[in-house]
This record gives sequence, structure tokens and C-alpha cells, in this order.
Amino acid sequence: MDDNDSHQFVGNYLTRRILLLARNILISLIKTKARIMTEDDLHAFNENTTNENKVKKWYRQAAHRTSTRRSCALANMPYSGQDAFENENPVVNPITPDILRARANSSNSRKRDVPALPCELRVARSGGMRKNMLSESDLECFSSGCFMNGENRWNDTREWAHRIFVNRSLHLENIKFYGFDMDYTLAEYISPEYEKLGFNLVKERMVSIGYPHEIREFEYDPSFAVRGLWFDALYGNLLKVDAYGNILVCVHGFEFLKHSQVYELYPNKFLKLDESRVYVLNTLFNLPETYLLACLVDFFSNSPQYTKTLNGVKCGELFMSFKSIFQDVRNAVDWVHLQGDLKKKTVENLQQYVKKDQRLPMFLARLRESGAKTFLLTNSDYKFTDNIMTYLFDFPHGPKPEDPHRDWKTYFDTIVVDARKPLFFGEGTILRQVDTATGALRVGIHTGPLQKEHVYSGGSCDVFTELIGAKGKDVLYVGDHIFGDILRSKKICGWRTFLIIPELVRELHVWTDKCQLFEELQQLDVKLGEMYKNLDSSTKEKPDISKLRASIRDVTHKMDMSYGMMGSLFRSGSRQTFFSSQVVRYADLYAATHLNLLYYPFSYMFRAPAMLLPHESTVAHEQRFILEAPKLSVSDDFSDQPRVRHFERSQSLIPHVRPETPRSVTHNHDEDFSEDENDDKLTTILIKNGDKSD
Repeated sequence: MDDNDSHQFVGNYLTRRILLLARNILISLIKTKARIMTEDDLHAFNENTTNENKVKKWYRQAAHRTSTRRSCALANMPYSGQDAFENENPVVNPITPDILRARANSSNSRKRDVPALPCELRVARSGGMRKNMLSESDLECFSSGCFMNGENRWNDTREWAHRIFVNRSLHLENIKFYGFDMDYTLAEYISPEYEKLGFNLVKERMVSIGYPHEIREFEYDPSFAVRGLWFDALYGNLLKVDAYGNILVCVHGFEFLKHSQVYELYPNKFLKLDESRVYVLNTLFNLPETYLLACLVDFFSNSPQYTKTLNGVKCGELFMSFKSIFQDVRNAVDWVHLQGDLKKKTVENLQQYVKKDQRLPMFLARLRESGAKTFLLTNSDYKFTDNIMTYLFDFPHGPKPEDPHRDWKTYFDTIVVDARKPLFFGEGTILRQVDTATGALRVGIHTGPLQKEHVYSGGSCDVFTELIGAKGKDVLYVGDHIFGDILRSKKICGWRTFLIIPELVRELHVWTDKCQLFEELQQLDVKLGEMYKNLDSSTKEKPDISKLRASIRDVTHKMDMSYGMMGSLFRSGSRQTFFSSQVVRYADLYAATHLNLLYYPFSYMFRAPAMLLPHESTVAHEQRFILEAPKLSVSDDFSDQPRVRHFERSQSLIPHVRPETPRSVTHNHDEDFSEDENDDKLTTILIKNGDKSD
């Protein structure tokens, strides 16, 4: 053995010894501190510790198994004792509405104190999940089962504020037209100042039509309202529901109803989405309306001069239903937007109410330089649109610092105002040209073509796409309105959709800043799994998990309250909201702002992550199952069996005896996949390869 061989032998020996020592130390730490493993888990761990990635995978699978145990245990608990359970196990450090308001309005940068768990329920932090151990998608495992092993997964390294999130795969290279809404999309209104302005104007309108002057004392509270709530006009309740109408939170005025109260009004805690009874408060313009409805219901339900009934209030011979209150508020909101002073006050104080970003001219110029066309499609009238857009592009330079200033119309190939979405995506209205000097509509129907730097009013999606020469999936439309912009454009026109959710900034801040709450919930999951260890159907004793349930409920409550009084826009505890389900269903992409497209090349392929079901997310690929042998197999050898005589093909009357295995790709997972384009590209590649081979 020469010197090199001896050195290599010694190096390999030392490496094996170090790895063995590290493995033993890790097992010792987990046994003594984490104390979360069953015997089967420990056996699986011993088998997988030869590979670092497998260790990480095992740890995530163990955490998810305990999460599943917790879900199964809680799912089988009867409802009947819920209120009694809450009374016996009050929330740690109960939070009053005043404290909630203070928390919601406090500085985001300052971390608030989190009450500690009872000593007997604490899990050693050294053995639990650490902050950086799981990604955002991994933390989702306790709620949705969309759990993926992340060792081979690519992670977007962009700042989370610059990220675009994907529900369905989309290739920007295939997008030929980029369309934009104006309000809360190109023009983002400053919150909560703009909501306060709308709230005060609607409040004054309500007083002017006969409502008590006392309601002027109400001040807009941004910590209360959240988008996506349902207003039940029958009982006057604001409801936070999941995708199927199951009630997650119920508020009457300012009173959050208990489980028993909710069950009295809504059997099975469920309400069907009935337009004659339920109004969905989906838009950012609905936030002042949401809070005013809560204020009025609370005022009339608790004022001594009014007597509360199930469906409204009485004052002497006067009866006012909650439905009539809702209709008055709805009419007042429409009046403020169409005939009131909202637009006037906005234009008079643009710096106070409208955000301005110098990246906007550069962004639109880059889109057009990439070969795509841009259009503006807004419900606002021309005068208001012109004022807002002029302010947004009011810079001394153009797209680049050395370029001269350009009028905002030059950044768009087509401009349509007064679109009246969602009607635009259906039967539509008459398409007319706007006189930009006066704002008046020209007489007659415009039949095309649509010219640059001209402005048009109304129209319909069918006429519009025909005039610009677009197909459905050629268009990516960017808007903030889940119904008017996204749902209708997706379902009727087949446009690709990009939803703007300004609240994402706040949501992601809480998601990252409050990660210790998610970690704490993971530790409680582990503790629950430990209590059910080695128990099966033969077990007669029942473990006492009441304290653990109380702790899980307390941590979940603190998670919700970190977002505000109504909790997160996307979830309530481990349940996803109705708004969240609409985002997943109708928005191909979503982000906090349209300007996040600046951080991606215009040839980018947005690839949707795999959404795993529980049987996929909790079972590792390495596990093997012994299945019963099938009676028939494609690989069976029938050489020794008597041959069955078949008809000749010419004698058979059946066109196809059996299906043939596809020889090309037939399962297309990407919505913008074009078979013709793919065939053309494949033909081109084959021709080139043929030329090279020749």
C-alpha cells in the first residue's frame, strides 16, 4: 500500500467514525429531549440516518403523522360540550375588543408578547420544529395536507414582497396581450385613509336619508373588516365561511357569537349562498361598507329605544329589518361612488389617497418592448381615469431617466373606460369613442379598428377581442375584483388571470413574523401524537386531552388575532376561507402588486406546485406495500394456457376490441399548452437534427 492509498484509507475510516458518532449523538438527543417518536418511528429513523436528506424527510413525515393524529382525534369529538369546554378552559390571557384594536393598530415591526403555555404542556423547544426547518408550503401541512418533501424542490429566492404566486401553470411567452384594471390595480389607494374617506361619506349619506345623527360618532376601525365576508340580510350577521358555506366566524354587530348561538341560527353551522339573502363583500371598496353594517346592526340591537327581534328591530310601531338596513347601506354606497363626492375628494387629494410608483412607466414600456400589447379596461369614467392616470405618470422623465416625459395614453395600445364589468364579459354595452377634449361620447357605434392613444367607452368582450385580434388564452388580465375582473373574464372569455391582493403584504408579514405560533402548534401536534402512542381499537382507557385541546385552541386563537379581529383573509385556524377558495379556483396568478412582474423575465414559465392529497403527503415513496396478486397482468405468460379462438379482424363488427396505450403525451397539465405549437416546434427540432445528421 503506497502513501496515497494509506492516506485515503485513514480518511475514509475517520469519516465513517465521525458519521457514526454524529448519528448516535442525534439519536440520543431525540430520545432524551424531543420524545416524540413511537417505536416504529425510531425504527424508520435508524434505517434512514445514512442519508441527510432522508433524515429531513423522516422528520417531516413524523411531524405530519402527529398532525394527522391530532386531526383525527379532534374530528371525532362531539360538538355538544363545546361551550362547556370553553368555559372550563378559557383562552389564556383573554383578549377584549379594546386590546384587539390596540394590537391590530400597533406597529408591525414590534413583536408582541405571547403568553406561555402551562408548564405541563410545554414541549422542549430543542426537540421541536425550528423556525427555518420548514418552508411556507411545509407549514401548510397541518391544515391542507399539501405537504411536499422539499429536499429536491426549487425555491424562489426573490424577496417575498416581490413574489408572484401560482395556482395554474402559465407561460408568459404565450401571452400576447396584457390587460389592466385601474382602481386598486394600476392605481393602489392608500389604506386605511381611503377606506376612512369612503366610510365617512357613506355615513353622512345615511344621516341625510333619515338615520339617527348618533351614528356620526362611529369611526372607521381598520382592524375589524376583512374582504370575503358574507352578510346575512335575514339575521344581520357578518359571516366568515369556508369554500362550502360552513361558518367559521359569526358576528352580530360587534358581538362574536359562541358555538351554541351559531347552531341556533344556522343548523349544522352551514349557510347556502343564496343571492336573495346573502351578499358577498368581496372587493376593497366593500371594506367601509362592511364596517358600517356592523356599526348599524350593533347600534340598533343595543340601543335602549329599540327592541331587538330575530330579523330586525322595533321602535314603537316602526319595524326595521336587517335586510332594509342592508339595502339602505348598499344604495348609499352606490350613491357615494356614482353621484357623491368620493371621486371629487380623491382628485383634490391625490397625494393623500393614491400611491405613486416611478417604476410604472418602465414596467409598461418593457411589456411593449417584449412584443406584447397592453390595454386598459376600467369601469371608471374618462374624466376620473384621466386625472388618476395623469397623476400616476406625472414624472419629469419617461420609462428611463434620459427619456422625455410621455402622456399616459402612449403606454397603452387600447384604452376602454366605462366598461361596466362584469356586464362587459357578457352581453356588454354599445362601444363608442370618447372625445378626450370634452369627455363626451361620440354618436354612433364604433365598429373598428381600435386606434392607439384613442379612448373608447363600453363594448363587450366578444367585440373587443375580435377588434384587437386576440384569442382567449392570449390575454393575461390583471385586476383586483375577484368577481368583476377575475371570475367572469376566466369563465366567459377564457382569459388568463392575475389577481392583485394588496393585503398579501400584511398576510406575509404575519406569516413570517409569527412563525413561533406555527412552531408552537407543531409542538402541540407532537404532544397529542405522544398521548395516543401505542393505542389501538383494543384500548379501553381514554387519554385526557382536554388541557391539550385548550392549548391548541389558544394558539390557534392567537394566530387568528395576529391578523386582526376577523383573522386572516385566507384562513380561519386551519380552515381556508371562501375568499381563499375563489383565489385558488379563478386566479392563475396572484401577488400584492402588478409591478412584481418586473422581477421575472417575460419568457418565464410559472409552474404551479403539486397539490398533494393526504394519502400522498403522508406516505413516503420509499415505503413498500404488499398487494394481493392480481388475477390478470399485462405481463402474464399465456403460453401454457389453451388459446382462445378470436374472429379475424375482417369478420369482427366491433371497431376497436380494446384501447391502445397512448404513444404520445395526452395528459396535458398546463392550460396554455398548445398542441399545434408543440408539434411545430417538434417538427422544427427534428428537421434541424436531420440536417445535422446529414
